[in-house]
Amino acid sequence: MLPSLLGMRLNFIIQKKNVMKTFLIIVASTLYGSVIIAQTSINRDHQIEKMVNDVSKDSLESYIRKMVSFGTRSTLSTQTDPNRGIGTARNWVLSRFNEFAKQSSGRLTAFIDTITLQPSQRVNKPLLLGNVVATLKGTDANDDRIFIISGHLDNMRSNVMDGEGDAPGANDDASGVATVMECARIMSKESFPATIIFVAVSGEEQGLLGSNFMADKAKKSNWNIEAVLNNDIMGSNNSSETNVINNTKIRVFSEAFSVQDTGRAALNIRNLGLENDSKARQLARYVKETGERYVDNLEIVMVYRNDRFLRGGDHTPYVQRGYAAVRICEMNENYYHQHQDVRVEKGIQYGDLPEFVDYEYLRKNACMNLCNLANLAKSPSMPQEVKVDTKKLTNFTNLSWKAPKTGKVKGYYVLMRETTSAFWQKKIFTTDTKMDLPYSKDNYFFAVQSVSEDGNEGLAVVPSPAGR
Repeated sequence: MLPSLLGMRLNFIIQKKNVMKTFLIIVASTLYGSVIIAQTSINRDHQIEKMVNDVSKDSLESYIRKMVSFGTRSTLSTQTDPNRGIGTARNWVLSRFNEFAKQSSGRLTAFIDTITLQPSQRVNKPLLLGNVVATLKGTDANDDRIFIISGHLDNMRSNVMDGEGDAPGANDDASGVATVMECARIMSKESFPATIIFVAVSGEEQGLLGSNFMADKAKKSNWNIEAVLNNDIMGSNNSSETNVINNTKIRVFSEAFSVQDTGRAALNIRNLGLENDSKARQLARYVKETGERYVDNLEIVMVYRNDRFLRGGDHTPYVQRGYAAVRICEMNENYYHQHQDVRVEKGIQYGDLPEFVDYEYLRKNACMNLCNLANLAKSPSMPQEVKVDTKKLTNFTNLSWKAPKTGKVKGYYVLMRETTSAFWQKKIFTTDTKMDLPYSKDNYFFAVQSVSEDGNEGLAVVPSPAGR
């Protein structure tokens, strides 16, 4: 009797385990299936991928070494010497843009945009300031969007008012200008619906003079600038003092507010909890997602401040005028090689020399800029009148929007993220202009992107309340 009961007991345990195993398999399969359904697979655009693969570290290095060869590019340096100073450096960049223009079928045009400035805090004489500007005109006559990539051509010695002594400026900011030039070289062979402007600005070290001039001109002329990618100090892979070495990360700085966010605009930001959803923050998220899609072994690190601590850059004048603009900067700055006279002191080599640039790292950072510019310029314009229904209390979120003004649309991505998340966590594709989601707007942020027929996404638009 005892052996029989024992056998029945063992048989029960085995059956129980088999049932449990089967249950777990079913649950796992269900969960796996749910994940597959929830995921959105986003492929690389073949045209953009080809352009990214064409970025050359040898070209980048040649640009930088040529800029260093001018001795100094201080805004206060000579403008008449054919071999030295900011004047000949501007002319050389212009000559390269004009060379690239030959392959653009007339779409790329370039010139030096100048303004005469009077003496001020960091300008000790009347000054002819010049930005080198190349414009790749969009092919859609109805699309007035403009996307800007910039770097600053000028540099400085230990004393910002010293316009005479040598100042290589290889990383600060020949690396940024080289990126602008390489993007212009490659992208001028292609066509895009929207317009792209490549600019090497002057006067950054004297107080953002060139970018203020251009941003002010843009505002007065009602340019429809949707994004500005400012590249400043982006080619070094190691830090001074802490000796951190890393060529797999780059920072993107973005401002939470514009000075124009006052009154009703500021109240709306506070009421809707949109402190991290400014135009600049949306652009930073876009830069991260798109850059990491196309560039291998590169993590784009979002930094929630306009720039480095108590410092500034050429994107700031655009932010102050209400445009979406970010600063792209290397992960670990080396202050031995920044704003320093070239010298050896206590065994340390000071000075911004070309041998301290990691050209493979710079290549990846240039690729990241290029794929973002191309994806933006190929995308439709942003969806219009994006709304969230607030007529009644519900645990659903009901979104609606209208088609963009320009561009052929394949559909839209509805984006979702938890309120504590820095990045969009879900992308849900639809061909409709509305979506009802079983997620509470109390717990999530939402946005909508237009998507082109080739799969290129535009910038995200956060919904505004549709009224109760």
